Parts: sequence; C-alpha cells; structure tokens
Amino acid sequence: MSVEKSLAHLGFIGMGVMGKNLALNLADNGYNLAVFDLDSGKVNDAIAQDRAENPKGEPRIQGCSSYTELLAHTVSPRIIFVSVPAGDPVDHVCHKLIDAGISADDIVVDTGNSLWTDTRDREKNYAGSFIFFSTAVSGGEEGARFGPALMPSGDPYAWTRLRPVLESIAAKVDTATGLPIERREPGNPVKEGEPCAAYIGDSGSGHYVKMVHNGIEYADMQLICEVYHLMRHAMSMTPAEIAAVFRDWNSGPLHSYLIEISAEVLDEVDQETGLPLVDIILDKAGQKGTGLWTAVSSLQIGTPAPTITNAVFARALSTLKDVRLEASKLLPGPAGNGITASRAEMVEQLHDALYCAKICAYAQGFQLMQMAAKEHGWNLNFSSIAKIWRAGCIIRAVFLQPIADAFERNPNLHSLLMDPFFAEQVGQYQSNWRSVVAQAVLAGIPAGAISSALAYYDSYRTEVLPANLLQGQRDFFGAHTFERVDRQDGKYHVKWSEPGRPMVKV
Repeated sequence: MSVEKSLAHLGFIGMGVMGKNLALNLADNGYNLAVFDLDSGKVNDAIAQDRAENPKGEPRIQGCSSYTELLAHTVSPRIIFVSVPAGDPVDHVCHKLIDAGISADDIVVDTGNSLWTDTRDREKNYAGSFIFFSTAVSGGEEGARFGPALMPSGDPYAWTRLRPVLESIAAKVDTATGLPIERREPGNPVKEGEPCAAYIGDSGSGHYVKMVHNGIEYADMQLICEVYHLMRHAMSMTPAEIAAVFRDWNSGPLHSYLIEISAEVLDEVDQETGLPLVDIILDKAGQKGTGLWTAVSSLQIGTPAPTITNAVFARALSTLKDVRLEASKLLPGPAGNGITASRAEMVEQLHDALYCAKICAYAQGFQLMQMAAKEHGWNLNFSSIAKIWRAGCIIRAVFLQPIADAFERNPNLHSLLMDPFFAEQVGQYQSNWRSVVAQAVLAGIPAGAISSALAYYDSYRTEVLPANLLQGQRDFFGAHTFERVDRQDGKYHVKWSEPGRPMVKV
C-alpha cells in the first residue's frame, strides 16, 4: 500500500481478474485510481503490475485499506467502479459504501454480469444514497485490459459523466472498414476509431442486452462445436486439419473471434502426452448462468430462441458424463457414418450450414431484445447494439456489420430473416445446410443447435403450421377455444361431448 496519497480521479472496488484489468485499462487512458479489495494481496498485485508496466511514470493506482479510505481519496463527486461477483456481493459493497459516507451525487458503476432485474431494483433501492449505474462488460480478461465492448444503462445524467471515461477504455472500430483496431500492449491506448460503447437505455437494459449477447455466444460456440464434432468423428479429420479449415473460413463471412480461437485450441498440443490438447480435455462444459437466463427470458416473453436454448441443453447434457459412458455401451447408433459427400464437398456444406445457423441464432437474439424492449418500455437501438459488438466482445465478427446495416435500413425490422440481404444469403446456402442436418442424423452425430436453427427457419417461412391441430386438441380437452381462418369475429369452442358437437362463439 502507498503511504502518501493524493485524490484519485476514480475509485475501483474489486481487483479480481476483470477488475484489475479494467483498472489498468483506465490507467492507460489517463485516469488515476484509488482501489480497494477485501484481499489486500490483490490490491498489491494491481499496484505491482501498474509499476511494472509504467516504470518511469507516476504511480497511477493507489491502494486503500477500507471503503472509508477509498472515498476519502477519490475526487468528489465520485465515480466508483465495482467489479465483484453478481448477486449479494454487489449489495454488500453498496451497503458498505453507504456506511462509509458515500454522497447522493456519487455514481457507483456495476461492471459485473448481474441479472438485469437486480440492476433495475438496485437503482430504485439506492436512490437518495448514491446513483446506481451499470455497464455490462464483454471481452474477458484481454478485452477488459485492452478494450472491451461496453453496454451502459441507467440514469441519463450519470451517462453524461461516464461517457468520456467508458468511450476511452472501450474497444475501437475502424470507421472506414468496420473492423476492430487491435491493441495488445500496455500503455498504448487506441484513441482513434468508433468506440464500442453506447448508451443502451433505462436501468437494467444494458445488462439485458449483455445477457442476450451471452446467449448468442452460447449458440455460436455450440454451432462451431457441432461442426467440429462432425469433422472429427464422422469425417475422421484430425484436430490440426480442422484448425486449418477454420483458419480458411476465417477469411470469409465466418470471420470471427470464436472461429479464430477455435483454430488455436485445435492446433494446441499437450506437452505432457504429445496428443492434441482437445483430445485430453474432459467433455464436460461449464456455464455461469447468462445463457440459461437468456433461454428463460425467451420462454417468459414467448419469443422462440431454440438455437440458444439448445446450446444451454447441450452443456447440461455434457455434464452427464458417467451416464453417457454407460449409455454408449447400451444404446445402438447407425451402422454407417452417414456421410455421402467427399471431404471437400462436406467441408463446403458445413461452412454453409454454420453460416445459415449463425444467422438464425442472431435473428433469435435480436428478436428477443425487440420483444423485451416492448415489454419493458426500452428504446433500444439495434444497429448501435450490433456496432458495439463488432470489437472487444466474445462474439465480435465481420458478420455484425451487415446486421448493423440491416437495422439502419429498417429500425423496425421484425427479424433478420426478413432483411433482403440475409434472406438472400440463407436462400443461397440452405441446400447445403439441409444436407448437413440429414447427414448428421444418419451419422448419429448430435447437431441439436444446427438442426434447431433449420427448424426455426422452416417454421418462420411456413404459412400454415400444425398449430391448428394443436388448438383443436387444446379445445377438446380443456375448452381453450380457437379462432377461425374464415372470419375475425372472436373465439370459438366445440362442445365435443354433446351430440352433433355444436360449435359456439365464446
């Protein structure tokens, strides 16, 4: 801890992986910080890294041993960033700040992955004690350090104070090309370009948008994994061969951070065994809840997001490792591998299937945000949201520029599938998509995300769905009524148990 302290521009609470890297990013962009963590060792680590990265300059991070000391050494009116686990830890910090004497015009910024309803409630609960604001952060450790995507929401006045701070540390996009401006070294912040930070809207909306971002991330990752699974086990390709294919794909419309890192993972060799690293990683996937929250929200609102939901289910199924081992010895699969195309043909088909399924996954996410905006009275700018995600975040991809363009053309676009560009793209590549789904089924390779995306697309484009029979079933056993296609004058019910089964208008 430093002994002599001057007033810092900003306060920062929580020096875990994300907090420390956000603090260093702020320091690179000209802000001095007073920092605190319940673990003083983490504070010392942050100070040491700051000195190592900035050996000739004045110290940019000063450690504090209490909430009271942090408040005393931060310039007023204060801006205090908080990076602690979602849930009770956020409220613990807020109550401690109140006890320490925080002021009503100070701003507390939650940078964690909080549930959006908690964020909305906190703004109300702490009003009068301080201004509670949030900025959802995407990009992981590297993004936090060198430029994340930020989704701020809450009090508009707070945004006017925070805007220059958040825009300075956010990832930047080249305005001419729409591509990320990379920064991978300390002390050299990107000053030019369009920042990947824009005001989302009222309290909770930023964390909701980040939640959907993570839901799309779940889907995107699962789609890539299903393609890998088909290549590895139905086409007998090695991890290195699959990595080479992914690198080739990364030069086209599938260019993305997730494709890039998938190739890196597949090319890695375990130093202990000499085997491909992916072959010794246990196939049990973890999750922190945001994908699940997205799936639950889609069910609550009544907006279909089957590809996102299937990605959540796939992770849940992966955890049943012992059961799957037992079932693999008991439950038979198909006799052959089901692949009828040549390797080159199949690789092309998989590319197109991944692209089309990805379009559907993003369409589901954006439609979910649209419906949530209507339900909660948010004024979301979907073109702006797509632009925020072009750099810094996990789903950053060249694919997001056409999405931004689609919502620029039509801010009220009901679905990406209804945009002329995306409708043409899916129409052009759907044949290969269908072939992949068919061959996956015949090969016995699970491809729930890819196939659910196709079912979503086919349902979306179908004029008459079998929901007519469904409504008949519901009316038969529960008198739930139905509407008629030949008139629009209300609902009807058939008295199924009476002679002649008369129909009555309800």
